[in-house]
Amino acid sequence: MIQLPGVFRLFVWTATLMLAIAPLEAKAQPRTSEFMLANGLQVVVIPDHRAPVVTHMIWYKVGAADEPRGVSGIAHFLEHLMFKSTDKIPLGEFSKIVARLGGNDNAFTGHDVTSYFQRIAKERLATVMGMEADRMVNLRLTDTEVATERDVILEERRSRIENNPAAIMDEQMNATLYYSHPYGIPVIGWEHEMEKLSREDALSFYKHFYAPNNAVLVVAGDVTADEVKKLAEETYGKIPANPAVASARDRPEEPPQRAARRVSYSDPRAGNASFHRDYVVPSYSTAQPGEAEALDLMMKIVGEGATSRLYKRLVVEEKLASSAGGTYSGSGLDSGSIAIYAVAADGAELLPKIEAAVDSVLAEVRDNGVTEAELNRARSSYIADYIYENDDQSSLARRYGWGLALGRTVSQIEGWPDALAKVSVDDIKRAAGTYLDLRRSVTGYLTPSPQEDAHAQRPLPKSRS
Repeated sequence: MIQLPGVFRLFVWTATLMLAIAPLEAKAQPRTSEFMLANGLQVVVIPDHRAPVVTHMIWYKVGAADEPRGVSGIAHFLEHLMFKSTDKIPLGEFSKIVARLGGNDNAFTGHDVTSYFQRIAKERLATVMGMEADRMVNLRLTDTEVATERDVILEERRSRIENNPAAIMDEQMNATLYYSHPYGIPVIGWEHEMEKLSREDALSFYKHFYAPNNAVLVVAGDVTADEVKKLAEETYGKIPANPAVASARDRPEEPPQRAARRVSYSDPRAGNASFHRDYVVPSYSTAQPGEAEALDLMMKIVGEGATSRLYKRLVVEEKLASSAGGTYSGSGLDSGSIAIYAVAADGAELLPKIEAAVDSVLAEVRDNGVTEAELNRARSSYIADYIYENDDQSSLARRYGWGLALGRTVSQIEGWPDALAKVSVDDIKRAAGTYLDLRRSVTGYLTPSPQEDAHAQRPLPKSRS
């Protein structure tokens, strides 16, 4: 499409104006309502009356890090099995019913949460709420269904992990990064444990954790709080609370990180050699006030996009890498992480030079901090993203659901732009000095190798019919 000059000037003027007023507009939060049913189900309603559509999300306060030892992958496996059947819903019909109603649905599992969601016309909300409430307590499983779905998740592991050298590397680094905490176990599970997952494992996990007093319901869209409350009481409200669900998660505590660790992995499918570095740091749930925000802004400056310090140093100036970057992940219940990467511009012999350049960039941030201009640019970018998310039902539902499922409050979730505004360059320098510590890290080299070397290193995944 040809962009007319006048239209283009109007677009630039509008974008500039939005960035200029971003701090003010970010305070204009969605008009959320929050209440709790008698059985302990927490409910948040986010009205959006621009179209007769709603997003319905149920969040369970359980994920892969809550699994018993030896049954890794059961949280994700149960997520798959939840689409089987109940007394009211025939086998495999859940998603088909939603589709016939004109909607779509899906689910996902993380280390700390499991969520199921539908996007549907407003007049169909009562139907999907009833269906979701039904499978909260009435899931039916047969040994045959479990065996079939177990093959599905094993194939998913092969396609996503075993056939992807970068994913294997990431898995190995996570396992090395955590001494004791189950964040070191992959959400999808270890293959040898996945092969043994049973109907009894799934039902035991389901009956313990899937209960209204261990869940958060978020409804965003063309509804009012009164409408949602009435429907919630008629559906979820009929389910009794489960007193066996503990109010606190029972997880191993991570000991102090005292030694830098290294991982090397070679694979003939690896492509260009790459450098990786992960750090254990606080999350938004565990950090001191302002600390997570400082880490977030620091990594936006250090690692995001072509203007980041890592990209400019490694790709533009020293031409050691074809790409480079880094991110802060602060959404964990028990901790967060920083991940840094760089893909070598040429062979694996560049990896030590890349590592030295990365260490130099991080040392500059630790020793000298960042500039006010960098901080303001990073903050404006985040607030602009936040404003755009306010215009998207699904993003809003995810923002509130994830935060509340981790024990954060609505005021904390909505106060994020104000918290960002309080971060200073001194705060970022302090966070860098504290957490960019090699003793908290794992460094990894991923390199290509000849085909015969790969066979010598590890057995190939088993094939199944």
